[in-house]
Amino acid sequence: MRPQNTQPTGSAGTATADDTEFRALLDRLSDKATADYYNPFTTFDWPPAIPTDGLWMSPELLSVHGTELIDELSPAQLQALSRWESVNFYSLNVHGIRELLIEVTRRIHTPGFELPSEFFHHFIGEENDHMWFFATFCLKYADKIYPDKSVKLPEAPRDPDVESFLVFARILIFEQIVDHYNVQLAADQRLHPTVRHINRLHHQDESRHIAFGRRLVQLMWKRLLDSGLDEVARLELRSYLGRYLTTSMESFYNPAVYRDAGLADGFALRRRLLAHPARQAAHAKVLHKTTDFLHRIGVFDARH
Repeated sequence: MRPQNTQPTGSAGTATADDTEFRALLDRLSDKATADYYNPFTTFDWPPAIPTDGLWMSPELLSVHGTELIDELSPAQLQALSRWESVNFYSLNVHGIRELLIEVTRRIHTPGFELPSEFFHHFIGEENDHMWFFATFCLKYADKIYPDKSVKLPEAPRDPDVESFLVFARILIFEQIVDHYNVQLAADQRLHPTVRHINRLHHQDESRHIAFGRRLVQLMWKRLLDSGLDEVARLELRSYLGRYLTTSMESFYNPAVYRDAGLADGFALRRRLLAHPARQAAHAKVLHKTTDFLHRIGVFDARH
């Protein structure tokens, strides 16, 4: 039988109305995770190969969509780009999941995280499954996982509560971006059934993780404000998360992908696409749920 969450959270160590509501949400999500459980090692019927003369990624999600460049591609080039941008998408998932697993594992059953630790066990287990099936797809059908090219610059030490808020805000942003793609890929009948299947299963689990993350980030932000977070610190947090949103979207423009797809001068192509107004509009469409949420709870203001 699943143990119920019984410990309060927050530095004061006393239960609040927010704790009671959060505990009820965690219980519902844990029950749902148990009901939806599947064994990833037996769920998938991996075919020997996925045909390369078809689409692996919806054209509407490609980095060239909305630009004149997509009209310049031959059908074979479009299929190749969809194949390698698909592999890049799953590679980004592998690297993003590894990072979030490190951060969540670092905090489970530590002071301040007593309340969500029971759900963390579901979260960690499911994310480990996701990393496995995304890595399996890449290695089985492309014989590679694109390396993580994100640059992690040294930063000044932060207050632990601020650092934890940024960790879970980054996780939420990452999951909501990925989920935008999962929903469309799972529903696209032009794609191979295996592609639709892994995206459908990922969306199923991520919907719980996103519900959890939105409430946790909101509570952590409220507690930062209650603790006296000053305006300088608020501006620094907003700037950091704004940069994270930007770099997250830029990771979809991979020169190595363009090279593998047979497109010339991948770095110049990346710069050209990132500067294209249609791509900026596409980014806003992908990010709107995240930015709307951050505005609604007050993390972002009119300047973001």
